[in-house]
Amino acid sequence: MTVSLKDVSLRYGEKQILDRLSLTLPAQGLVCFFGPSGCGKTSLLRLLAGISDPDSGEIQGLGGLKPSMVFQEDRLLPWLTVSDNVSLVLEKSGDTARYWLDQVGLGTEADKFPKQLSGGMQRRVALARALAYGGDYLLLDEPFTGLDAALAERLLRLIIELYSGKLTVMITHDKELCRFAGHIYEVSGLPLTINALYEHV
Repeated sequence: MTVSLKDVSLRYGEKQILDRLSLTLPAQGLVCFFGPSGCGKTSLLRLLAGISDPDSGEIQGLGGLKPSMVFQEDRLLPWLTVSDNVSLVLEKSGDTARYWLDQVGLGTEADKFPKQLSGGMQRRVALARALAYGGDYLLLDEPFTGLDAALAERLLRLIIELYSGKLTVMITHDKELCRFAGHIYEVSGLPLTINALYEHV
């Protein structure tokens, strides 16, 4: 089933973030939203996650589905080890957390605390946690901040493989990464405006 936004509006205080926005996302594959900071992309992702509710309009196609999300902030608990941060979302801990850390190249850092890691490494822990959690669809808000291009591409390929057959929505400032997406929305705002849609078949 596709995901549809129909005349969705959202306001924060005096700011009109979305104004009767309508769009349709595919049921599976990678979708990128590319545009400047502050144009409403994160607010759109929060709506898709069910964290925020629209002031008006409706979102269809996500009922009963469980999202997994990488936020702009890493949101790691500083008093827990890297492994324990990942284990928080797992029914079983230990080797399973290390498996996901291995997937993002951090298996050897499992017993360290977040403050002992670089910003880019903390970003990868946040990604490992989201992947470990699973979910029926994946939402990524600038997931590769602080990573070099080669590593970002490797991790994006991993995500595409793991979420084959499911929907992944990614916000990015990196136009190069958009080439992996089946659908690319070029946006501006406020309010969030779709300037162009590119589709790769």
